[in-house]
Amino acid sequence: LKFVGKQFNKNSKKSEKEQGLEVNKAKAAIQKGNMDGARIYAQNAIRKKNESLNYLKLSARMDAVATRLDTAIKMQMVTKTMGMMVKGMDKILTNMDPEAISRLMEKFETQFESLDVNAETMDNAIGSTIATTAPEDEVNSLLNQIADENGLTMKSDLNSKVLNAPAPVLNKKEEVDKETADLEARLAKLSMK
Repeated sequence: LKFVGKQFNKNSKKSEKEQGLEVNKAKAAIQKGNMDGARIYAQNAIRKKNESLNYLKLSARMDAVATRLDTAIKMQMVTKTMGMMVKGMDKILTNMDPEAISRLMEKFETQFESLDVNAETMDNAIGSTIATTAPEDEVNSLLNQIADENGLTMKSDLNSKVLNAPAPVLNKKEEVDKETADLEARLAKLSMK
């Protein structure tokens, strides 16, 4: 369709050129005093002008149709993709068991708590090992030396407070219990429906 539209556009330009030729012929006929010939050339020029406009209209219509078809094809592809996604979601939703999901989440939380305890134990062990292998005074003096060499200022009070401060202990058990209670309440609401 785009090719046909371009062809109509090309014919429109050709008709415009022929119109210009007919106008020039009419002008020459008037100069010679041939009024009948000038009238015929003028009629031909008007016909070529109308022909050019009609070709231009057809070109525009073909372009519009091609654009609409292109849009329709793209929309069809999007619709097909959305349909596939909905089917996939339906499969997942039919296989979703709220109780199984709840058990899985509880197991995940238990494993996460165990991982958190293990990570905290390792952090404490590594922290005490690092503290014994490199005395804090030497570390601070090296940091001050590096800062002085590079034109940086050290906030030694802040750094020593941060280095000496114990790691904050969060009460994970209370947070987990609250989240579990919230999940159980949501599950109970879903079960009632």
